[in-house]
Amino acid sequence: MKRTDDFETRREHLKDLSDAELESRFWNLIDEMIDPLLKLGYENTTPAIERSVLLRMGFSSIEAKSLVEGCMEHNLMEHGAGNVVYRFAKKHQTDIRTAGLKLIETDAWAEAESLFGGENA
Repeated sequence: MKRTDDFETRREHLKDLSDAELESRFWNLIDEMIDPLLKLGYENTTPAIERSVLLRMGFSSIEAKSLVEGCMEHNLMEHGAGNVVYRFAKKHQTDIRTAGLKLIETDAWAEAESLFGGENA
């Protein structure tokens, strides 16, 4: 059976490779495809992801929503809402839940900003 497509011309650069070389090439191409996706995941977040993190830290959905909104209003999302609450708790030597509630209730966001070098102030 004769192929009517251009398979032979497209495979020309691969035909002399061994199975091991083909496998290596395959995994190198996969890495090239996946690396940008991993970079995106490490460097970017969404409000939904941050709310999810806060829910797992023990906050209710309403509290998590308030904390994420506060982080967004004060340009702290790049640091992660959970990280903001964690650092705030560490500074005040209190538990995470108490620190998060303090952020919600007392508008201590300027202090939270200062925990990240004031770069967001």
